[in-house]
Amino acid sequence: MKIYADHSVRRTRQLVTDILIVVWVVVWVRVALIVRDATLTLAGPGEQISEAGGGLAAGLRDAGSTIGDVPLIGDEVRTPFEGAGDAADKIAAAGDAQVEAVGDLAFWLGVAVGAIPILIALAVYLPRRWGFIREASAGQRFIDASEDLDLFALRAMARQPMHRLAGISDDPAGAWRRGDPGVISALAKLELSDVGLAPPKGP
Repeated sequence: MKIYADHSVRRTRQLVTDILIVVWVVVWVRVALIVRDATLTLAGPGEQISEAGGGLAAGLRDAGSTIGDVPLIGDEVRTPFEGAGDAADKIAAAGDAQVEAVGDLAFWLGVAVGAIPILIALAVYLPRRWGFIREASAGQRFIDASEDLDLFALRAMARQPMHRLAGISDDPAGAWRRGDPGVISALAKLELSDVGLAPPKGP
């Protein structure tokens, strides 16, 4: 698999771009974690409500149990404490629900903040990068000697802009049919340069 171009300038540009993409992903993952952690601080009041409600419920039930041991009036006096304990449980449940809601918000907000810029960058970068790797890898299979330049010269005549072809020869197709090595080599170099390959070393 051909990952980087043979030409040093293009290879350096590809390396730098790859590094920048990795840095971009790391930075936005970090930003997403910061946003998530900052949002989670909003759960503090909910945690306090849950803790206070749970403690109040336990205290009321303990008091109700203690008073319930009083002869004659114990059961009647304990009932309000049990009701108050149930109400405190609802307060604690409300605090838990708030904590859970903040946790969900923090997660999805972090995902949105981090994923959107990462996905946009990858959607632009990956198709072009994969396109180069696929083309360069396929081209590498066809070029191992100077005789293989004929294929790339033919491809250049089909794909390259007319002004580039004219800069090589007034009749590139005719020169290709005649087997002109200079024109074939020049045409092939145009196509190889676009693919990211260097021409083979030959006699």
